[in-house]
Amino acid sequence: MAETGPALARRMRWVPDRAKLHIAMNVFQFVYAGNHVILRTALNMGISKLVFPAYRNIIALAMIAPFAYFLEKKDRPALTASFLVQFFLLAFVGITANQGFYLLGLDNTSPTLASATENAVPAVTFLMAAILRIEEVHLNRRDGKAKVLGTICSVAGASIITIYKGPIIFRPSHPLNQSLPSISLGDAEGKNWTLGCVCLIGHCICWSGWIVLQAPILKKYPAQLSVSSFTCFFAILQFLAVAGLIERNSQAWLFHSRTELFCVLYSGAVVSGIGFSIQLWAVGKAGPVFVSAYLPLQTLLVAVMASLALGERFYLGGVLGAVLILVGLYLVVWGKNEEGKFASRKAVIPSVAESSPSTNNGKSSIFQPLLPTSSR
Repeated sequence: MAETGPALARRMRWVPDRAKLHIAMNVFQFVYAGNHVILRTALNMGISKLVFPAYRNIIALAMIAPFAYFLEKKDRPALTASFLVQFFLLAFVGITANQGFYLLGLDNTSPTLASATENAVPAVTFLMAAILRIEEVHLNRRDGKAKVLGTICSVAGASIITIYKGPIIFRPSHPLNQSLPSISLGDAEGKNWTLGCVCLIGHCICWSGWIVLQAPILKKYPAQLSVSSFTCFFAILQFLAVAGLIERNSQAWLFHSRTELFCVLYSGAVVSGIGFSIQLWAVGKAGPVFVSAYLPLQTLLVAVMASLALGERFYLGGVLGAVLILVGLYLVVWGKNEEGKFASRKAVIPSVAESSPSTNNGKSSIFQPLLPTSSR
């Protein structure tokens, strides 16, 4: 018999916090990996790339807004015109352009390629933060060199994916869904592969910009769920405005099968609603570096799912690029880890005499945030 809610809660109290984090991140990566394959299935069925994200964000807003309203009453500052403008811009960069580029890129490539490209997000975020002087780069230390080398590897990997296709190195013989056309890492039949890769790179740039822009906004408006709700709201308005101008076919706004409805509900409720809440909790507990270290697991899960369900083929150029991006990801994560250790040692030296056994200086640096917080 299944455990009741209180019994499960009592059992979870005995699970160490570190184990909870690992369980949460494994669940999130599985959920998000499924989203890549489900979205590709929806695109194969002809669902509108403008109507779909509008419905997705409506569902996400319906899930997040009630929690934001009741849980953040005391934390939510007064809403001003300046905040509204910032939320509007955050929605455009982080949701409208981000999801638009992603869907166009996925439509022209494959789920595995889309997932592999997303591994470049930490490196692109570091590059943006360094340009904006949010992140310090110490080229005379090994952590600084690792982060720069990781960024170069990620950019090189994305470039290889875009300009080099190469021969097929793996072709599944019997996809589970024979009615859907097989797709490939680095190509898609009848599609513009180069355009798809460029859009996926644009997706990564927008995602990184979203992360960088969130930091200063959350310092002035420290209510994460409310910020998510406002950005979802403005993204819905933006998608509806664009879809109203471009998508003139009224049939595009209707669901023609249960599969289409399931895709929208999964993407909106499970991924944007539950999945992103898990990610938000994990970032708050362990920092973005810990969360980003799990991205390669998502790529592996997507490759397995897409190969089994959609008969996805793997090309040499896509695989080489994905490997370089993964190497770049781990170099950036390792560099942040070493930077955190250096900062901890530097902080503990002048105060070692007055430090008590209960101080937190021994905490693993993998829990340090990807972008440093400014001094208060």
